[in-house]
Amino acid sequence: MRLFRSIRFRLTVLYSTLLFALAGTGLAVAYVAVDRAVDPKPITKRYEAHLVKLKSDGRTVPTGTTLEVAEVQQIEDEVNLRLLQTVRDYSLIALGGLFVASLGIGWVLSGRALRPVGSIVRTTREIQATDLSRRIRLSGPRDELRDLGDTIDSMLDRLDHAFRAQRQLIDDASHELRSPLAIIRANLDASLTSPEATDAERAAAVATVDRATTRMSRLVEDLLATARRDTDSMADTDIDLSAVAQEAGEDFTPLAAERGLRLRYALGADLVLIGDPDALRRAAANLLSNAVRLSPLGGAISVATGRVGGWLWLAVVDEGPGIALPDQARVFDRFWRGEGSRGGSGDRRTGLGLAIVRQIVESHGGQAAVHSVPGAGSTFVLWLPAADRDDDSPPPASSPA
Repeated sequence: MRLFRSIRFRLTVLYSTLLFALAGTGLAVAYVAVDRAVDPKPITKRYEAHLVKLKSDGRTVPTGTTLEVAEVQQIEDEVNLRLLQTVRDYSLIALGGLFVASLGIGWVLSGRALRPVGSIVRTTREIQATDLSRRIRLSGPRDELRDLGDTIDSMLDRLDHAFRAQRQLIDDASHELRSPLAIIRANLDASLTSPEATDAERAAAVATVDRATTRMSRLVEDLLATARRDTDSMADTDIDLSAVAQEAGEDFTPLAAERGLRLRYALGADLVLIGDPDALRRAAANLLSNAVRLSPLGGAISVATGRVGGWLWLAVVDEGPGIALPDQARVFDRFWRGEGSRGGSGDRRTGLGLAIVRQIVESHGGQAAVHSVPGAGSTFVLWLPAADRDDDSPPPASSPA
């Protein structure tokens, strides 16, 4: 039966067995102590005594009554023996009653002890993957079961956040993919499949479709990068932050040269942290990609690294249009694009680049920040904990570059 396999039944049996064993041990000790103290023995020698009646003149007259008598010591031993037997009989009766009572007491106590578990089970049964808003919120003393409930609530908070982010990402991705698909379908219907379309119209339609497919490819690549950072474990490797910045800058040197941009470096020494070098290189590359795209022709882009206390920083400074103060709080959100998000080539970006930057930095225990003045360029700073950091102070709020 399910009852016999339940924790409550096992706890009841355990409580009852322990209580019964303790009580039985106590009574057994008391019984042995009494037995040894009084030395009970049955009467072994009995005598017959004839009662007589004493007359006033001193004569004795038999009464005809005969009694069995024994020595005083033997009588005392017999009394002790009967007392010991009485103690034994009542002890056995008490043990039987105690066993029954212990079962009831154990059942009640185990039920009270497992009541929070029942609350946890009921709440978790009511929680579904589509609705993670329910919480256990156990009350009562701060014991192991309360800690278990709080731990499950914390896990549900993280799951709820993850599912909300996943749903938001799917909704945003669906919205972003809908536009290029609609553009492709419209051009196919209007030009490419129409026998009345001219060669110029077909060429324009092909160029439009090419731009739409390129945008979709970028979006899919960024979505894959985002999902990969959500699932992959970070490789714990010693990283030279200046080397990461230098390598990312060298990758963009040819693209910057095409637009007449100059890359300037101000890299510090001995900037070691623990993390994933490929992911950090991608974060720096995303910042450089935006800087090269938005900086005016013939301008300059600065790449710098340094240290403030227990925090390392990597900064990319451009001379682009800047970001308005109300938009700076949203610049790292997924699919956000500001007024200056359209590059010189007229392509529309996916809006995931800076979101990936923040995700990479936060997975390393750091923070991403932006400092910008409209019309005077922007400074993006990645704060990362140093390998030898020994305090819990947050990164500085001001820009180090």
